[in-house]
Amino acid sequence: MTAQTTSKWHGASVALICGSLILLISLGVRHTFGLFLQPVSMDQGWGRETFAFAIALQNLVWGASQPFTGMLADRFGAKPVITIGAVLYGLGLWMMSVVAGEGLFILGAGVLIGLGLSGTTFPVIFAAISRLVAPAQRSLAMGITMSVGSFGQFALLPISLGLIVGLEWQGALITFSVLALAMFPLAFGIRNAPAPIASADEDVTFAQALRDAFAERDFWLLSLGFFACGFQVVFIAVHLPAYLADEGVGSGVATIVLALIGLVNIAGTYFAGLWGGRHRKPMLLSWIYLGRALAIAAFVLLPVTAGSAYVFGAVMGLFWLSTVPLTNGTVAAVFGVKHMSMLGGIVFFAHQLGSFAGGWLGGWLYDHTGSYDMAWGIAIGLSILAAILNWPITERTLSERRATA
Repeated sequence: MTAQTTSKWHGASVALICGSLILLISLGVRHTFGLFLQPVSMDQGWGRETFAFAIALQNLVWGASQPFTGMLADRFGAKPVITIGAVLYGLGLWMMSVVAGEGLFILGAGVLIGLGLSGTTFPVIFAAISRLVAPAQRSLAMGITMSVGSFGQFALLPISLGLIVGLEWQGALITFSVLALAMFPLAFGIRNAPAPIASADEDVTFAQALRDAFAERDFWLLSLGFFACGFQVVFIAVHLPAYLADEGVGSGVATIVLALIGLVNIAGTYFAGLWGGRHRKPMLLSWIYLGRALAIAAFVLLPVTAGSAYVFGAVMGLFWLSTVPLTNGTVAAVFGVKHMSMLGGIVFFAHQLGSFAGGWLGGWLYDHTGSYDMAWGIAIGLSILAAILNWPITERTLSERRATA
């Protein structure tokens, strides 16, 4: 590593640490929501569809607001966006604990937390860090940051279960609302790059960046492929505990499985970021989606036991969020980093449309068919489709594309 590159890494180290910790809290808390489905629904006398709809709405609001949140971060910096997001996240968690009816619960869990997530997750964090490191190091930086975020899932799931047992689910949500506010001071470590490391042809207006992206077939293929990722991640995170309970496997096993996914994904996201700097990122995405399809198919077709659930968690962990640094890295490689938060937010909106479908449709199909079988089948089919869509994507820059057009 050259002295210049080392200097750039040192200059980005505080942002890397603070951004990683923000993702650890934001994504870690978000991945615990599946553990609340049964106690909240049973305590309130709701069907699973109510809780599932709240989480589905959360993902839809998150995705719909992400391009606008990203635009604000691109213009004013990540710090103010993250601070506001942290406050909304904490307020939403508190509102979930004060159940005065389905409407208030959905407002807190669906709208406020959705807005909070748009300001405290990877489209904003990745863009801020990417502007502080050299292009050759961006994929690795995203992989490291996402690995720490994955550790949040591993650490907070067993903590969440302990809090639910010890403080009831209301107390657990209040505790997490306080934790979410810890992202507020961490935001002050995300500084703006005084001179973003970017190529000359990235200096385009907001409107031109949108026109350039929407005119590229690969931008749409990447977005459509990310839809499958959103469907699978949210469906599994929200409905796996209930699915295992239906199969006669205890809730403690589900907590270990989800935590295991987060633990193994630390390695999965790190190596995805590392290999993304050496190999074609869309090709790696295709292999990840194929791996997901095989893992899900084996899990649902074979007898469901605690052992098979643990194996599924370990294998799925390799592919869980490893799509994120590769997808965002592809956006940066093609379109640059000046408008990365906004463009990454648009791609992420497709992911969140899938998340909405996975969260809500899983509950709707269960309530209407008494089984999750159809939802699992959809998850497998989407994974195969995403692998096909990502394969032809190239990482050529816009100037290279125009030169060969």
